[in-house]
Amino acid sequence: MTHPSFEFSHAITRRPSASIIDGLRAEDIGVPDLDQMLADHAHYVATLKRTGAKVIELPPLDAFPDAVFVEDTALCLPQGAILMRPGAPSRMGEVAEMEPALRAVYQDVRQITGPGHIEGGDILVTGREVLVGRSDRTDAAGVAELAEIVAEWGHALREVFTPPGVLHFKTDCSLLNEDTILSTRRLDASGCFEGYRVLHVAEGEEPAANSIRFNQYVLCPAGFPRTAEMLDKAGFDVVTINNSECAKLDGGMSCLSLRF
Repeated sequence: MTHPSFEFSHAITRRPSASIIDGLRAEDIGVPDLDQMLADHAHYVATLKRTGAKVIELPPLDAFPDAVFVEDTALCLPQGAILMRPGAPSRMGEVAEMEPALRAVYQDVRQITGPGHIEGGDILVTGREVLVGRSDRTDAAGVAELAEIVAEWGHALREVFTPPGVLHFKTDCSLLNEDTILSTRRLDASGCFEGYRVLHVAEGEEPAANSIRFNQYVLCPAGFPRTAEMLDKAGFDVVTINNSECAKLDGGMSCLSLRF
């Protein structure tokens, strides 16, 4: 790779729509507040822009309540973009909505055609490989099809397994730099990060694992002070962003953008 896997010139985001109240959730911890979510989303977008990156802001999609979580629709690599095939039936249509935006910025756009399923939230691109976590939303056939495409572009793909009860692989981990991973203890215990430097989120602060390194910043969900302090002491420039509403829909920092 020519650029470190956390240096980006562009991001794609999509504004939350009023239909967000119908979004998918593993357990009901309350209905998302649209006004709060819009404010948090604006803070998120502003933070990405502060790094000098260009943010392509797409309009809300009322027909797709989960469409704010753009990351699941595609994998963006330096060589091209790959349209995913979400494992949640209500989200399949989001991919076609994302396709024109990706074709506008990439010459090479591929597609997972199935029968397998795979979502971007299960994919972590590090400095040395593409890690894909099998989950309720990503199956063996989806991983195999992705492996063929990325191999053509010179990327090694490694399949790992997401712990039971965890929606996406990146619910429990994020990349901090080329060889440093922020992870929950339960995911790290699976051995999937052998050979990497792993920093653990504080006990009881597991949701903080879904952070993102975007250029000079690490964007962390607010409300996890011990993890934020640990990252700060480790030399990272942390920006905390309220995530209370996305969390009601099992979403976090990584889900809200496609970064390339």
